[in-house]
Amino acid sequence: MNLFLRLSQGSRRAILAVAAVLIGIIVLVDWKNPVNVYFGFLYVFPMLLVGAVLSTWQISLIALGCTVLAETFDPFSFIPAVAVPQDVLLFIALAGMGLFSREATVNRRLEVEHRLRVEKEAATRREAEEQLAFLIQTSPLAIVVMSGSGDILLANSAADHLFRAAEGGLFGRNISRYIPALGRVPSAEQTGQTFRTEMQCPGKRDNGEIFMASVFFSTYKTAQGPRLAALVVDTSEDLRGRAEYGLEQLMAGSRILVGAVFHEVRNVCSAIAVMYENLARSGNLTGSQDFEALGSLVEALNRIASVELRKSAGGTTAEAVNMAAFLDEARIVLGPYCAESDTEVSWEIPDAQPSVWADSHSLLNVLLNLAKNSCRALEGATVKKITVSVTAGQEKVSIRFCDTGPGIDSAEKLFQPLQQGADATGLGLFLSRAFVRSFGGDLRYEPGAPGCCFVIDLAVAGNAED
Repeated sequence: MNLFLRLSQGSRRAILAVAAVLIGIIVLVDWKNPVNVYFGFLYVFPMLLVGAVLSTWQISLIALGCTVLAETFDPFSFIPAVAVPQDVLLFIALAGMGLFSREATVNRRLEVEHRLRVEKEAATRREAEEQLAFLIQTSPLAIVVMSGSGDILLANSAADHLFRAAEGGLFGRNISRYIPALGRVPSAEQTGQTFRTEMQCPGKRDNGEIFMASVFFSTYKTAQGPRLAALVVDTSEDLRGRAEYGLEQLMAGSRILVGAVFHEVRNVCSAIAVMYENLARSGNLTGSQDFEALGSLVEALNRIASVELRKSAGGTTAEAVNMAAFLDEARIVLGPYCAESDTEVSWEIPDAQPSVWADSHSLLNVLLNLAKNSCRALEGATVKKITVSVTAGQEKVSIRFCDTGPGIDSAEKLFQPLQQGADATGLGLFLSRAFVRSFGGDLRYEPGAPGCCFVIDLAVAGNAED
């Protein structure tokens, strides 16, 4: 049988040639044999071969031919009552053997293909697992896999470094010891649903140090039970940076606000000083202690109001800003904000743009303030659209921020602080222009354009003086 299995694995032409030779040999032996022996059963062997390569009807046809040959060279006399049942049984036996060979060959071929496919998939899976293990171990991000109860099953070297644990020391410990919020995440078995989300929460290292962590985690089920996989990033430096920058912005805004208040106080004090001088010149109140005290008070107020807004090391600093990268960031910030008020934003930006002198955070705040003002102005408008266009010259780059709102009736006091009738505090445009001017630019209103249009002029970094 093994010999026939090996022969059946050859080419179709070779198998049919061997089967034909066997049939010829059987016919020759049956013809020349002087002994009255029935050799029809020998046709089983070529049928095993042809069954491996031929279809069902072809096997039946060859079985019929072998039956005819066996009956033709049968040494016994032809007696219908005996010969016909014998030939029918022979045909059934030969056809059945051929069909059996066919099914066995097909099944063996499928088994071989399945085994090769399984081996290939196993090799691919091993390669993927090796690559994944290498990626996890060499990743600069802390990767932790936990059981449903929060026990750490896998942690890479970055996780050991993040939590200040010894190499491999995190295994078996509970994640609540390091990130309590992550230890309270319900498993997939408890809730019947999976989580794929992120959160920011405090974390703790082995040495007791507290840090701010950004955690990206997901829950899933395995044959061994529920699992929780997490990616942990230390964002303490970002938190400190945001706090320091917020303080700088607060101080810069406070200086501008105090300067605006002192400017208004100086105007009031100037008027009071003129009245005091006129009263003193008349001589009617000479020698009055109250009048002299009023003069001292006016002088003190003038000294206080003479404080000017000065740039300091902690103020806004200008740097060369890539306009393309900045405008991409602005689109990310302004797009969702304007979409909430059903306002369309059109960006008309040329492909090539020079770098400019600016502070990117302050400039972004200026654009955000303009967007807020436009969205308020467009609340009752039929067409709600904001157009942001950029034009670049040799010495300056202009950003035009225009909307389809009703426009501004009077622009004389547009940038003055603490105006009467302002929608909010009346400081937004005043502070915005102060920020832009702090790094050598300017914010101006462009009259004549439909709706309301503001222009931010910024100096090209290549032409600006250090």
